Amino acid sequence: MSGVNWEDVAGLEEVKKELREAVHQHLAGGRTQPRSVLLYGAPGTGKTFVVQAIAGEVDSLQFYRVSSSDLVSKWLGQNNERVREVFVMARTHQPSVVSLDDMEGFCGPEGKAAREAARMELLMQMQGTLEDNAGLLVIGATAVPWRLDYEVRRSFERCVCIPMPDEHSRALIFKQHLGRVLNSLTEVDFTGLALRTDGFTGADIACVAQDALMQPVRKVQRATHFRRVRGQRHNQVIEEDDLLVPCCPGDTGAMEMTWMEVGEELAEPVISIEDVLKCLEDAKPSVDQRYHEEIQKFTEEMQMSPEVSSSKTEITE
Repeated sequence: MSGVNWEDVAGLEEVKKELREAVHQHLAGGRTQPRSVLLYGAPGTGKTFVVQAIAGEVDSLQFYRVSSSDLVSKWLGQNNERVREVFVMARTHQPSVVSLDDMEGFCGPEGKAAREAARMELLMQMQGTLEDNAGLLVIGATAVPWRLDYEVRRSFERCVCIPMPDEHSRALIFKQHLGRVLNSLTEVDFTGLALRTDGFTGADIACVAQDALMQPVRKVQRATHFRRVRGQRHNQVIEEDDLLVPCCPGDTGAMEMTWMEVGEELAEPVISIEDVLKCLEDAKPSVDQRYHEEIQKFTEEMQMSPEVSSSKTEITE
């Protein structure tokens, strides 16, 4: 089971609530509507976190998560049987949840026999799920929903767009990553970082934060002088006197030495806003305007489609 909590997935409150209610109703034996949901949105917006959160609330024998790359192989063959196995196991332990990642992998170019075999078996199994009222809830996920062909698309009763993180969510993501270590950032700092990262996905922000966490390490490794301060050792709560931090040669109390000589006397570094801003200088959003336009177009098409119910979730440009 996953260790991710629903509350830990920032910016997805509406989607989390909807799917959580559906899963709980489904596992309780109620008639879940819908019984098949397609999650779509930009890479790094949280589709995987949503699925992990679902997995964390479902017994391991009731949750089956697979990727099209696990099922489709032009070398191994027998792809239709591998798809069938997943659904057979899920039916054996129903009520259960089947999660299908990278749905676009089932819709490869014409002539790709491996993908076509898996695709046809998937369509047949999903249709059977609906017709015999099997106790299965199928959740698909894709970053490029327009690559799904019509038959695969209409096999899902509901399409839900995972939005780009808004300003509040972006601030929370920074807090989640940087709040685990000593830092000097204030609420104003986190708000400023959120404003500077408009258009960034959650994964983009995580990369910036991870890079920022390395900044103090780089300072220590490059330092030629250290000075004594009161601070905390790594993974310690109690403060101590006479620990060492890197400094400039002209600082009061500066001692010429390398980090190798410091050893266990090194104070745990404190992440500053300057560390994060330095990492933001060269960081750029991974999702471009063209992608946003494609997602917007697909969402509008789904909202007009009579066969598929589409979420009203807004797309934050």
